Amino acid sequence: MTGVFHLKHCILQLTACSWTTLTHSHFFISLLFSSSARAGFTSQWEVHPPQQQGRHWAQICSGNPFNRIRGCDRYGCGSYGADRQGKGEKHKGVDVICSDGSAVFAPFSGQLSGPIRFFHNGNAIDDGVQISGSGYCVKLVCIHPIRYHGQIQRGQQLGRMLPMQKVFPGIVSHIHVENCDQSDPTQLLRPDVSPPFPQQDTHWATVCAGNPTNEIRGCDKYGCGYFGAPRRNGKGEKHKGVDVICADGATVYAPFSGELSGPVKFFHNGNAIDDGVQIRGSGFCVKLLCIHPTRYHGRISKGQVLGRMLPMQRVFPGITSHIHVENCDHSDPTSNLERGKGRRK
Repeated sequence: MTGVFHLKHCILQLTACSWTTLTHSHFFISLLFSSSARAGFTSQWEVHPPQQQGRHWAQICSGNPFNRIRGCDRYGCGSYGADRQGKGEKHKGVDVICSDGSAVFAPFSGQLSGPIRFFHNGNAIDDGVQISGSGYCVKLVCIHPIRYHGQIQRGQQLGRMLPMQKVFPGIVSHIHVENCDQSDPTQLLRPDVSPPFPQQDTHWATVCAGNPTNEIRGCDKYGCGYFGAPRRNGKGEKHKGVDVICADGATVYAPFSGELSGPVKFFHNGNAIDDGVQIRGSGFCVKLLCIHPTRYHGRISKGQVLGRMLPMQRVFPGITSHIHVENCDHSDPTSNLERGKGRRK
């Protein structure tokens, strides 16, 4: 094996090597003087440099620390090779879940080029950028980059997710991630490092005073509180969040540190519980509804008082009062709430 690595070095560097090394075997001599073999050997080594082999990409979208891929919705599926409706084509990339407006980060260090137009019709999401470097080349589409040219570092903010809901209402908003050679990027999208956020703790704190384990509402005459529960509105919809039990008037706490934005109106009718706030940061993005926050903007720390539970019994008499907790990408927050059992900080 020593002779093999020495030979690779000789070929790639195009330097003179000792004749003893190169004549280690008749095979090595033939390989050295075979231009086709040498070209193939060199190109393979350049495309897959040894320092990059097996390295995973960084987190791409805020709120999706593990680069989760979109499942299936009425528009199709987000996995590599998924069928494209009515065209007989296959999906040439993967769709990484990303809520509209979220910060987007560079998966690896490299050179930017663009813009990349996917739809070629100037719609609200027809923008993107290409990154080449670190042994990779990828196109990130449906984002608006901070710039189209220059160098960018792994984990550095690249831009913002565009408003996909304006173009495809009800779709799972996502970044289309496509390798330049149209190979499957799925394995590379599994980060092997922590996401680029200052707080690394993934355990959420207690959300409501009096419910230290973030217990989720069961079922009552109005429905059930678990993720994906049927909604009795005749539309066949599913519950897009979870309902954390919280008595009317109870103190509400921030589950993680982040930036506040709001107000968030769920009912849009001005009833007694039509209020809430969004928190984005620490690798998460969540909406807490049916609460009145102390403020709608600014920074908040994990476990800090966020506000008060609103009087749900006035609107739904006999219901198990609760905070509606919904991830911005509509993924299931149950495991985050369970991992935070018994924690205030």
